[in-house]
Amino acid sequence: MPQDFIPPVAFYFSVEVVGGSNGDDARFQEVSGIEMELELEEIAEGGLNSHKHRLPSRTRYSNLVLKRGYLHTSSSLADWCKQALQSNSAYGSNMTKNIKVSLLDERGSVLTMWEFTRALPVKWSISNFNAQENALVLETLEFSYQTFTVN
Repeated sequence: MPQDFIPPVAFYFSVEVVGGSNGDDARFQEVSGIEMELELEEIAEGGLNSHKHRLPSRTRYSNLVLKRGYLHTSSSLADWCKQALQSNSAYGSNMTKNIKVSLLDERGSVLTMWEFTRALPVKWSISNFNAQENALVLETLEFSYQTFTVN
């Protein structure tokens, strides 16, 4: 590793909903769920009692979770999420969109970009209201997706 290597900071990122919302509507406080896991299938072999064979099966993805301050004005992103959640046939319609999450350097250039394909809103929530705390109202949008690529 070069001596002048500085790991990127986790607070400088951007979110883009392809064919959807950008600008203020796509500014988020937190992004989580960028992970994949290989599922394993265990097979017991007759006469072999010392162990089971563990074979790769398929890749499983976590849901992508985006959090931001609640926008009490019109939000096309939140409208898309609510419309998809209230539809009984969201995958059969044009409810899916691609979402790009980019990690940026100090100049705003893209270091790494994750593109989530066929993202579908699966959960929309607002944070709790509590008169004893001085906290912002947060909106959480959660998406399932088909796969993601890293560029």
